[in-house]
Amino acid sequence: MIDVVTLGELLIDFTCVTQDADGYPTMVAHPGGAPANFLAALTKFGAKTALIGKVGNDTFGKLLTGTLRKTGIETRGLVVADDVFTTLAFVTLDETGNREFAFARKPGADTCITYDEIDLSLIDEAKVFHFGTLSLTDEPARATTYRVVEYAKAQGKLITFDPNLRKPLWKDLEAAKEQILWGLKQADVVKISDEEVEFLWGLGIEEGADYILNNFGVKLVFVTRGPEGCYFKNAVACGSEPSLRDIQVADTTGAGDIFGGSAVWKLLNLNKAPETVTAEELHDVVKFACTSAGLSTTRSGGISSVPEYDAVMKRMGD
Repeated sequence: MIDVVTLGELLIDFTCVTQDADGYPTMVAHPGGAPANFLAALTKFGAKTALIGKVGNDTFGKLLTGTLRKTGIETRGLVVADDVFTTLAFVTLDETGNREFAFARKPGADTCITYDEIDLSLIDEAKVFHFGTLSLTDEPARATTYRVVEYAKAQGKLITFDPNLRKPLWKDLEAAKEQILWGLKQADVVKISDEEVEFLWGLGIEEGADYILNNFGVKLVFVTRGPEGCYFKNAVACGSEPSLRDIQVADTTGAGDIFGGSAVWKLLNLNKAPETVTAEELHDVVKFACTSAGLSTTRSGGISSVPEYDAVMKRMGD
């Protein structure tokens, strides 16, 4: 039995560590991709997970496949392509650790996955299906995502969604809005950022959470606010939890994904319908997720930065 399966990008994040006198960066490579980061948190805390995606038959694709296996993420849904290169992301950081992205993805392997390459047995085995919007930017991955989500819903899986907006990857931001809105209509649980709520509707976090719950059939929403923490709401509860304070931020890459994976892990342990989770339970879910995500920012990378469970619990008890 698989707890969570995802569909989406697996890529290399190149992160700037220094710059020369002319401003050219020296970069270090880390394994990443939002679905992989999300699963890395779940796997670290004990969930059984699998990723459906596509990489190139190249050095980076082989490294990424090895990293997933070492992490404990099932890889039989990973397609290896001879005709396209593994997607690369280049991340530069400001003095606070916040990121800007550039991508080598024209096309990247992740955008080229087709429905007939999907191992549907992974979805059959899973409790939860998770996806984001990077698989919706280009064809054939967009049409593949539509069909896979439809399949997962027909099998009665809990659907979780993270818009994970990366503006440089969209040819048209109106298309980005259209695809995010489609994703929201499919989901039971949504993790969305305050910046994405502003982008979609120009609303604040509480109004945005209400709008999502009332208009898309979503049962539980987490609105993350970066250093300000997270606001949550379902049919019976709402509230917020702060982010970690007094930490030395090195790199925020993957922190939102790690928040999402950590939150879904806690929800799995509750074994309740998301619309019925109480305020007390949600405060615990979000505190754990905020702590996990916060600790991840003290280290570089996404997959490699997920903290140990004992470290999260210790920090929550401090």
